[in-house]
Amino acid sequence: MMHEWTDPHSVNWDDIRELHAIKKLAQIINRRWNLGLGFVSGDGSHVTAPQQNEHATVRAMCQLIQSKPAGLACCERTGAEAAQGLSANGKERHAIQYSCHAGLREVAVPVVIEGLYVGTVLAGGFLPSEGNGEPAIPARVAHLALPAADQQVALARQPRLAQSDVAYLIELMELVAEEIVAFQTEVMRKERRLDQMQKDLLLRYSYEQIVGRSRPMQELYRLLDKIIDSDSTVLIQGENGTGKELIAKAIHYNSLRKHKRFVAQNCSAFNDNLLDSELFGHKKGAFTGAVSDKQGLFEVADGGTFFLDEIGDMSPSLQVKLLRVLQEGTFIPVGGTEVRRVDVRVIAATNRDLKRMVERAEFREDLYYRVNVINLTIPPLRDRKEDIPALVDHFLKKYAKGRRLKMKKLTKGCLDRMMEYNWPGNIRELENEIERLVVLAGDDKVIAEEMLSARIRQQVIRDEIAGLHEPNSLPDAVSALERNMIYEVLKKTHWNKTKAAHELRISRRNLIRKVSKYKLDQRKARG
Repeated sequence: MMHEWTDPHSVNWDDIRELHAIKKLAQIINRRWNLGLGFVSGDGSHVTAPQQNEHATVRAMCQLIQSKPAGLACCERTGAEAAQGLSANGKERHAIQYSCHAGLREVAVPVVIEGLYVGTVLAGGFLPSEGNGEPAIPARVAHLALPAADQQVALARQPRLAQSDVAYLIELMELVAEEIVAFQTEVMRKERRLDQMQKDLLLRYSYEQIVGRSRPMQELYRLLDKIIDSDSTVLIQGENGTGKELIAKAIHYNSLRKHKRFVAQNCSAFNDNLLDSELFGHKKGAFTGAVSDKQGLFEVADGGTFFLDEIGDMSPSLQVKLLRVLQEGTFIPVGGTEVRRVDVRVIAATNRDLKRMVERAEFREDLYYRVNVINLTIPPLRDRKEDIPALVDHFLKKYAKGRRLKMKKLTKGCLDRMMEYNWPGNIRELENEIERLVVLAGDDKVIAEEMLSARIRQQVIRDEIAGLHEPNSLPDAVSALERNMIYEVLKKTHWNKTKAAHELRISRRNLIRKVSKYKLDQRKARG
């Protein structure tokens, strides 16, 4: 879920009280002087004391005063007024000493985070061991009508601190303040990091960031605009490597469910029984090895989006359970009897023809219509080759950054070869090829076509030859062999026609004529 940046003023004092270091410091203060710690929040409206049951104080006069509602109100008001004074000083971090409404001594230490006052650490209710301030106390609390005998006993038991004790107390309280600052700073750092990670996810999977501006992709974007805010089931179809999961994530992270979980599962990754347990969970003892209850992925994705890849590989029995989830939002875990309910948007994907599978009774017709509410077809890379330069640039930047290398670039001939190749593995194959080129290029800044995989170079040559002549004829086969052989030798000799002619055992004039015939100089120019 998206985390809003933590306002330093919103310190969780309940969490602060549970910190081990705070407890230990409170314990030291309590055991040494019979005093307790108190906290005032940044706005002065809330006063708490850490672990009073464990570190109870015996400040008899304070307890006697606070036994009266009016006395308790005065104590709280005194602490709030001290906090207000510290708050007015802004970034000041110095402790202050003051007398409370009853004349007892108090110490307050401000807590300042990133230049902002967030609260106060309090300790007090003691008398100075030097001098005698006791006679003034009964007069200050006369309005509370406390019994004189009780006041005399309480004052005799009230803690007394020498000046050196007060200095040590302030040091310990400043340590408490430092612990609060360290804890809250770490909390803010983590929440900012979570915030940034969430923003990065939203940017990474924004469909506006998907590489491709060809007409087929523009049509896809327009359709995405219309469906992201709905909860309708989506079926994404396309060949392997076209980026179906990327599209599913783009839908999720641009939808109203973006702050909930995105869960993905490939339906061909497990056998029938394991996939049943993975999707819907199981109860302890449901089968051999089920040593405890397990939550299914549908429950994990509750409130979010579940991406089911290769849904065409799902067995008929699981198709029935999936249909029930889509229609009613309910399922029963393996070995269970209790019906579970979830709110999940399902995005399914396949590279198979589900309609043909329905005709062959390999896929349930009712499930087909349920998952095919909205159909997205991802075009193969060969149908949007104008996106290849942008994709190449994207992957070159990605792998240069990942390996902390300078950005590399392809020669025109290398890029032309890529544009001419049909990419049966689509974008995944293109990305793998770019990664390979970046690694093999080493320190070279420019990547030439000679570094391309053999399958790309050879298919381009075969395709060009097939386009020049009528196929399936002996002359075509001879021309193809001759053209390919001349081209490979020219590359080997770095386009030195004299050396190439010598290696091919033909005259240089004859070689020049054949180079012109097969337009091989054009390929050299592209390099």
